[in-house]
Parts: sequence; C-alpha cells; structure tokens
Amino acid sequence: MTTTQNNIDLLAKIQSWYASMCNDDWEHTYGIFISNIDNPGWSLKVELKDTYLYDVEFKKVHVQRDDENDWVICGVKDGDFQGYGGPGNLGELLRVFLDWAEENEN
Repeated sequence: MTTTQNNIDLLAKIQSWYASMCNDDWEHTYGIFISNIDNPGWSLKVELKDTYLYDVEFKKVHVQRDDENDWVICGVKDGDFQGYGGPGNLGELLRVFLDWAEENEN
C-alpha cells in the first residue's frame, strides 16, 4: 500500500470513528483536535468522555528514532487521548489512536 493510500485510509478511519461517536450530544461538547507544535511537530487530542474508550487502559507510547524529528509520544490523561509527534508523524499519531480504538470496540 502506498503512503498516499495509507494516509487516505487513516483520514477515512478517523472520520468514521468521529461519525460513530456523534449522537446529538457528544459532538456538541467533545471532539478531536489536531494542531501543530513548535518543536516542530503535531499534537492530537481526542476527548474520550462519553465514548466507549473513556475507562479503557492505554499503554503509553514513547518512541524516539535516530532522526531527532522522528518521534511519537502518546498517552491518556484527564480523560483525553493525547499524542505528540514530529513533523512527519501525524499519520502515526492517528494510527496509534485508531489501532487502540479498533482493539477496544464493543
């Protein structure tokens, strides 16, 4: 699978997960936030309250590769999935979240 196809699949999956959480309530209070950080890199926050993932254990991820800009840190804190990564790691952040979400689907 090409990188482009993989990225399209990740976008489709995060959109699908988001849509499945929309219940005329959750989307008015909670959401998914993608932002840049000044390291440089990316931040991903998924608010988990009122989702099936809220009380599910998440094993923290911390990866630093040889390239100083190739890193990923993910965890759950205060009811939110929080992921941070280098400028080329946004897809990996989404993949970490989505893999965890899929493993724990009801």
